[in-house]
Amino acid sequence: MSLLHHTVRQDPFAELSRFRSEFYSCLTRRADALFELADAVLCADGPVRSLVELSLVGEHRRGHGGLYDALAAGRVGVARLRRALATVPLPRAADGRLVLAADITCWLRPDAHTSPQRILCHTYGRGKDQHIPVPGWPYSVICVLETGRSSWTAPLDALRLAPGDDAATVTAGQMRELVDRLVSAGQWHNGDPDILIVVDAGYDVPRLAFLLRDLPVQVLGRMRSDRVLRRAAPPREPGTRGRPPRHGGEFVFGDPATWNTPDAVTVTETRLYGAAAARAWDRLHPRLTHRSAWTAQLGALPVIEGTVILLQVERLPGGATPKPVWLWWSGTDATDIQVDLLWQAFLRRFDIEHTFRLFKQTLGWTCPKIRTPEAADRWTWLILAAFTQLRLARPLAADLRRPWEKPAPADRLTPARVRRDFRHLRPKAACPAGAPKPSRPGPGRPPGRKNTRPIPRHDVHTVRKTGITKPKAKKSTSPRPRRTG
Repeated sequence: MSLLHHTVRQDPFAELSRFRSEFYSCLTRRADALFELADAVLCADGPVRSLVELSLVGEHRRGHGGLYDALAAGRVGVARLRRALATVPLPRAADGRLVLAADITCWLRPDAHTSPQRILCHTYGRGKDQHIPVPGWPYSVICVLETGRSSWTAPLDALRLAPGDDAATVTAGQMRELVDRLVSAGQWHNGDPDILIVVDAGYDVPRLAFLLRDLPVQVLGRMRSDRVLRRAAPPREPGTRGRPPRHGGEFVFGDPATWNTPDAVTVTETRLYGAAAARAWDRLHPRLTHRSAWTAQLGALPVIEGTVILLQVERLPGGATPKPVWLWWSGTDATDIQVDLLWQAFLRRFDIEHTFRLFKQTLGWTCPKIRTPEAADRWTWLILAAFTQLRLARPLAADLRRPWEKPAPADRLTPARVRRDFRHLRPKAACPAGAPKPSRPGPGRPPGRKNTRPIPRHDVHTVRKTGITKPKAKKSTSPRPRRTG
């Protein structure tokens, strides 16, 4: 079953030229150098390995000094660029809704001691069964999901997390502004299906749904398998005294005896996973406490009801033992068709990992050794604008495959293959950047004179606990049991 389908306007060249002109108008300082830098990323032969090598690309007519100066002193109108990204054609689900995926990816800078605002970022696969924190700049990226099994997404926004930011709060504010831009751009109208937001287990899904409760959105996310939710409070019997209960019985993910009969059951045959069985239980909510993110909440904490979906597959493509996947949806009264659409939308969320891999391994997002976080934000928006041009050039590119590669249909070209032909498409699209003016390099520091203004060094931000902490008591090594009472 195909969950999503892709829609493209009739004149792709006009759409590509319009976005390139709009992108150039968003560059308010060092505009020509920044614009040609983005074109060099798209027209380079092979992956981008270093920033200085982009100055050797034929489409970049300036020297390496102008390249670094553009990133250090250039200026990008981020607000206007965000509005421009919201107006491009976007893929939609089968029922016409937009499906947004949010995730955090890190630009690791472990040795950049002179770079401020670095945070310890969680990494995976750097040790055996270990999550090693590495200093870097984490970015929250929001993309529109593509159709079926694809490596394409539509990135619309990127925001760097500052030290001390809460991921759920920052993502909620970022998502709120994006939804407002989509409504202003005509991507959503009154009467359309709600926008579906898909996140992974790193987010507090009920809290994200609570922060976005006044928007036309629904939130779907994965929960850990050790969670315990509560059912709705039972009806109060007449004549009962005392405060009415706010929570019902427990729903323990790890205890099937507490599940009872599901409200919806579906079984779907898939090519890679065999039989995919989904069960849904309606109106389950977490029992909140005045801790962590809810510390500042005054009064009684809310009861955030939703639907829990348990997905179990028959096999995995790699031969590993499949584990159950627990999902929480902010809607209620889900039908069998909705349950199938929801778990398929969650599986499509992992397509954003292909976009991150392309950013880092092909477009060279994390290869520059940039010192300031402001320059890192500038380079990040250039990468997003470059990838958007690749997506708009999809119906125009030819398949320039290598002799050992299999031919691909015109509608199934990967971003890397579209990038190979972008050099031939660029002269036919708008190129508003002007020619460079002749100049001479500055004299620089006189020989023999030392640097009298050393760059300050910055520590990595770490979360510190407030209050006085008592030292941990040493464990007794005596075999005798501890006396109590």
